[in-house]
Amino acid sequence: MRFLITGGAGFIGSHLSDLLVEHGHAVHVLDDLSTGGIENIRHLKHRPGFQYTIGSVENHAVVAELVDEADIVVHLAAAVGVTLVVDSPVRAIETNVHGTEVVLTHANKKKKPVLIASTSEVYGKSHALPFREDGDMQMGATDKGRWAYACSKAIDEFLAMAYWRERGLPTIVVRLFNTVGPRQTGSYGMVVPRLVGQALAGEPLTVYGDGHQTRCFCHVADVVQALFALMTEERAYGNVFNVGATTEISILDLARRIIELTGSGSDISTIPYGEAYGDGFEDMYRRVPDIAKVQALIGWTPTRVLDDVIGDVVAHQRGAAAAAHPLPAVANAVGEGPAARAAAASNTPT
Repeated sequence: MRFLITGGAGFIGSHLSDLLVEHGHAVHVLDDLSTGGIENIRHLKHRPGFQYTIGSVENHAVVAELVDEADIVVHLAAAVGVTLVVDSPVRAIETNVHGTEVVLTHANKKKKPVLIASTSEVYGKSHALPFREDGDMQMGATDKGRWAYACSKAIDEFLAMAYWRERGLPTIVVRLFNTVGPRQTGSYGMVVPRLVGQALAGEPLTVYGDGHQTRCFCHVADVVQALFALMTEERAYGNVFNVGATTEISILDLARRIIELTGSGSDISTIPYGEAYGDGFEDMYRRVPDIAKVQALIGWTPTRVLDDVIGDVVAHQRGAAAAAHPLPAVANAVGEGPAARAAAASNTPT
């Protein structure tokens, strides 16, 4: 099959591309590289059936052409990360809402199935845990920039469901909970890669708030398996699904576990939310999905535990650091050092 993945050079998109290519499918990635990177898909450039276009999901002409060539559209392109959303709310809202409008408009012309990636953020400040897909949303006030991203993704969901009901476009919405793994950057507020980077550098691990807020972290390899199964399952059309892990851990305990697994001597430093994100910042204290719906339809459940997640992020960051700063050649390698050369000159065995 032929898949178009918007935002395919990003963290999740690149792993989904890997999976689809390994299964023999053709993949065309569209990405403007604002938060993704060519390095995430460089290894796929010469694989049969893989192509990429550097461009915006808001470009009607480009999207129309690529949708035309695809059998299924996976819409991952979005403004992501708490830091980016707080710093650039206009960009977050316009990118998320308008980009989804463009994708749905052109997919509808040819009735190409679309999977829309949404977020657990849409549950807002709800305390009805674990979060169910049919549960109510509870957003904060509009003068709190924290909720701009959540609201924009909720609009994406309403659009997708409206296209399904009113125009018969096959759409699927997936609410992704905290997804972690290799290639994820901590630059936009993603907590695991940020804390791992600090631990490896021997810096204090910065935990925002009191650190008692909890999250459930799911390995990206598990998440893309769920996406693949859902987008090839017609019974998923017109539905919303939670996808994520269900085991909670506080951010303080997460930091402690990262220190332990990296062997770091780092301390932990707590920073008030206001200092990190500005006055009036609000956070979700707990974020736990109910995944019964996706389990019932496709039999999906996460297979990797938190230590697997952290271990893969650590290995990736160490590998990236080694590639960026390779060690110099060792002068006294066996048979090549000064002693070996002197012995060879004197015919004295070493």
